Amino acid sequence: MIAWLRLAFAGIVILFASIVLMPWQLLALRFDWKLRRWLPRIWHRIVCFCLGIRIRVHGKMETHRPLMLCANHSSWMDIMVLSAVADVAFIAKIEVRDWPIFGNLAKLQKSVFVVREEKRKTGHQANEIATRMADGEIVVLFPEGTTSDGNRLLEVKSSLFGAAAMAVPASPTGAVVVQPVAVAYTGVYGLPMGRYHRPLASWPGDVEMFPHLKDMLRCGAFEVDVCFGEAVEYRADSNRKKVSATIARRIRTMLGAALRGHKTA
Repeated sequence: MIAWLRLAFAGIVILFASIVLMPWQLLALRFDWKLRRWLPRIWHRIVCFCLGIRIRVHGKMETHRPLMLCANHSSWMDIMVLSAVADVAFIAKIEVRDWPIFGNLAKLQKSVFVVREEKRKTGHQANEIATRMADGEIVVLFPEGTTSDGNRLLEVKSSLFGAAAMAVPASPTGAVVVQPVAVAYTGVYGLPMGRYHRPLASWPGDVEMFPHLKDMLRCGAFEVDVCFGEAVEYRADSNRKKVSATIARRIRTMLGAALRGHKTA
């Protein structure tokens, strides 16, 4: 009973925040105001607070621009967590655009939707991402290309780093900063979360959205560690596969350390 009352209260607060902030975000998107970049952060912080998602940040996000954040991906909660930490835009697969609720939220945050199967569109999509980064926006890439079980980093697709290469010519320094980020779900019910309970937070692709959403909301509280690692400069002469391998290694190290309770930053 208490759990449902808590959810009802959270729903009311989130609805009120949405009613207040959404018209401003729509206007900001319509006229491309800078406001559109930081309003989502306020909304996501409210949502995370209401849903009991407690975020601990380790390390610092790079201040140099253009900046691309590369993070492991285990759940739709990653979007809320990273959006609550910084003013970011996401690179998402085209299917996300048509998802109920989350698709609309992605549009409101001006996510870049990519069609990975159609190579003829890759150049245009990478150019849009590059233009956004060159304009100072922080873009988040999930280089695994899918969600994991939260216990490990899947194979990183080096082809997804093409957007960083496209942004290099527009950078005043001749480089794009690529920073690894590990998002680790480490606690639930106020207790440390082990491998057995991590599926409560993770959302592998073969699990239906709404049953997982319902189970997650009933948990009451999650603790999340967001670790920012050492960045890599992507230049015109950089090897894409080497950069992706370096980023993957650093994410994997930070994720493993955070899940074991040893934070690295």
